This record gives sequence, structure tokens and C-alpha cells, in this order.
Amino acid sequence: MANSDPVVADPSTEIIFEVSEDEVDGGYSASALGYGIHTQGEDWNDLKAMVRDAVLCHFDDTMPRPKLIRLHFVRDEVLLV
Repeated sequence: MANSDPVVADPSTEIIFEVSEDEVDGGYSASALGYGIHTQGEDWNDLKAMVRDAVLCHFDDTMPRPKLIRLHFVRDEVLLV
């Protein structure tokens, strides 16, 4: 049986980004859940680098920085019946 619990992170060790694909302009955008961190990238590797950089910039040396970044990819599909 699959686990249906929502994705929950321990803020002291993990930060979760909701990622979506921009179907109009291409590329990806990502927003951190519970933080004002938003970024985008032209492709998947670019997005990962931009997310990592955004986290490093947001959490300066005076703040505890998450040890893990989780990218939660969200895709909306419509199926015809």
C-alpha cells in the first residue's frame, strides 16, 4: 500500500521546493514551501544550480541552513475521456 501522507520536511534538515514546468516559455520554476525563495532555470540542471544558489543566499552564516533540498515536481495533465 502506498504512503498517502503529504510531503513534510524537518525545517532544520530539509527544504522543499515545488517545481513546475513552464509550458509556454519553456524551462522550470521553483518555489520553496514556507520560505520566500523563488527561482527558475532554462533546463533541469540549470534549475538545480539556481535552487542551490538561492538557498545558499537566503540562509546566511547567522541562520541554520537545511542540509537537504527536495525538489517536488508538479505536473498538471488533462486526459480526454
